[in-house]
Amino acid sequence: MTLISFLGPKGTFTHEAASMVSDELIPYCTIPAVLESVANGECSYGVVPIENSIEGPVGITLDSLAHKFDLKIFKEIIIPINQNLIVNPGCTMEDIEDVYSHAQALAQCQEFVSRNKIQPHYAVSTARAAKDIIGCNSKAAIGNAKIVELYGLEILKSNIQDMDNNETRFVVVSKKQHEKTGKDKTSIIFSIYEDKPGGLYKILGIFQKNNINLTKIESRPSKKGLGKYLFFVDFNGHIEDDLVKEILDEIEENTYYLKILGSFPEF
Repeated sequence: MTLISFLGPKGTFTHEAASMVSDELIPYCTIPAVLESVANGECSYGVVPIENSIEGPVGITLDSLAHKFDLKIFKEIIIPINQNLIVNPGCTMEDIEDVYSHAQALAQCQEFVSRNKIQPHYAVSTARAAKDIIGCNSKAAIGNAKIVELYGLEILKSNIQDMDNNETRFVVVSKKQHEKTGKDKTSIIFSIYEDKPGGLYKILGIFQKNNINLTKIESRPSKKGLGKYLFFVDFNGHIEDDLVKEILDEIEENTYYLKILGSFPEF
């Protein structure tokens, strides 16, 4: 049986994404715990969020893949994030004084919360927030429709996110590399030499001269001092492509750190 871990509890958007992969799912309470479950062999795959179109990268996912775990991105999943105001049955807007949700969900609905003069409160997950409001009509939660089914609640207002093009990208991680499909992306991390002016420009130029499209570039602190960064780059192509091999060899020659996070089918 192929077990898949995901950032739980049940009812989160990660649960929704993981459900697109398999029904054999096990929730874990933190992103590092999901990754650890794959690294130690408890699960074959793990599903975690990596970036949101409004709030940007999920730092703990990037940092964990960079520093703590030697895992491969095996697949990516992108789903629209439709946030809903979730309440106890029969509750009205006039009843609500407080709203609970994960920090990212609250950030995605700031305008709605402010306009309705509701006091926001952080919860460890959207699902936990929904569970905590059961039986209290002065409290509401923000989350997805799956939560309503799980806890016997109802949606009072739907699609309350500030922007309609709200999407989150999730990654499926594994110990193994995905085979080549013909429409792939490769994800890498690198760090440049600090004493060489134009170092990042030179690396990006390697992709440009080979006519390779970059689909993402992010910087994260390297945790080795101020002004020291790691760069996360996704680009078109598979690690088994001859051209990609040449590009990675050239990048390795011009950086002091390079880690390949994997090649995977483009969603």
